Amino acid sequence: MNTVTRPTGRLVLVPNTLDLGAQPQPLDELLPSAALRRAAGLRHWVVESAKVARGFLKRVDGVTPLVKPLQQMTLQELPRARKGSGEQVGAAVWESLLAPALAGQDVGLLSDAGLPAVADPGAGLVAAAHRLGVAVEVLCGGSSLTLALAASGLNGQRFAFEGYLPQATAERDARVRELEQRSRREHQTQLVIETPYRNEALLQALARQLHPETRLAVAWGLTSPGGGCRSQPVAAWRRELSAPGRAPMTDTLPAVFLWLAD
Repeated sequence: MNTVTRPTGRLVLVPNTLDLGAQPQPLDELLPSAALRRAAGLRHWVVESAKVARGFLKRVDGVTPLVKPLQQMTLQELPRARKGSGEQVGAAVWESLLAPALAGQDVGLLSDAGLPAVADPGAGLVAAAHRLGVAVEVLCGGSSLTLALAASGLNGQRFAFEGYLPQATAERDARVRELEQRSRREHQTQLVIETPYRNEALLQALARQLHPETRLAVAWGLTSPGGGCRSQPVAAWRRELSAPGRAPMTDTLPAVFLWLAD
């Protein structure tokens, strides 16, 4: 007796905007129309936070009508291991989120900003999709890391994203010096991020610890009004940071910090 195999749905990685924490801009000026149309047609979602996801989908609906009312969609939040526990989310948990895809329905993956699984959670779900034979589809959209790297003028041929630096001062400073040595040895641009309210503290720490000739770039609020990128030697940053009356760096807009030691 022949059995009928139900077609498997896809895991669709949907880009979000980069204006989290900033004044929202017209969605169709930030994301490709094809990505918006694809997002509008999805019924099942796995998201970083349901509140942000609902706000995003309302913005999508203002450009391209959703396939069904938001209240009738399924939004499941990405699982997180307890902070500091050393535990990891089990494979079965990730795979359970893909039940709609195994039943033939596409599932959208959305983070709070930028591309899912790039400097954001979601890689565990993508890995589960590969294990289960669920096709992974990535839609076009901006990533703060690549936009910052392009705007910095630093080496875009060889670079490494290090995520968040340690919060403890001694550990952070030691890590900065270690990454600077790697940058010099391999001619590799180093990228890190920080919680916006610690932007100024990290900028000050980098200016203190990096060599005066190392080039340091800071990109903030990319694609948002008031955003931009500054790239100059650490010696110039030190003079600027010590200038009387200087305004501190924004504590509301996300930022990317990059450096390259020659």
